[in-house]
Amino acid sequence: MRIGIIGSGNMGRTLGLLWAAAGHEVFFGARNLEDAQAAAARSSRSVGHGSNDEAASFGEVALWTVRDVNASEVLNRPTALDGKIVIDPNNGPLPADFTLGPGPGLLSHAERLAVELPRARVIKAFNTAAQEIFNHSPPTLRAHRVSAFLAGDDVGAKRVVAKLAEDMGLVPVDAGPLRAAGMLEGLGDFIRYMMGVDHRGPYTTISVEVLPAASSRFGGRTATRLK
Repeated sequence: MRIGIIGSGNMGRTLGLLWAAAGHEVFFGARNLEDAQAAAARSSRSVGHGSNDEAASFGEVALWTVRDVNASEVLNRPTALDGKIVIDPNNGPLPADFTLGPGPGLLSHAERLAVELPRARVIKAFNTAAQEIFNHSPPTLRAHRVSAFLAGDDVGAKRVVAKLAEDMGLVPVDAGPLRAAGMLEGLGDFIRYMMGVDHRGPYTTISVEVLPAASSRFGGRTATRLK
């Protein structure tokens, strides 16, 4: 699969290199062409590098790692992403009081991106794992069953992103439509809180497990009486 990396910073470089190692065709884009070239130079496979516009045109899938900048400021021709899958792995700036998510009545970063790219197939994903998590190999991540939460309205696009998550050793978890992206960004904030304030470090992550059913030992679940 052809994947264009829009913004070859920490996460763009890391995920792009992982996908290249998994056999995908990757093109690193950046505003500073030296950043794109440096990312490409780290790959043992042949990968492309150039501008963000070139990355957008190249990919069937685009990883959008640029945060809090309007799409028209990142790309000269945002319509290059029409019909394509655009993955948003971003979290917003972490507020001093660690309020989680975008706040009541506010759109998530992924929803704002979907407004700016109305004909793209935006999927929220990969925002709950720090770059350092991927220092581990895919088999190690599979063994720990690290979750990758996906939110989006396009079922086919979500299926493609789930496969890309599996290629990296993650376990995809369908979190529902794109309007659930704010919930995932709140979860990303929680992980960052655990990493920083709780001093657990950048290898802190989350795994969703479903336990086997067990017999009710304490009377089972009954309807809650509100009055």
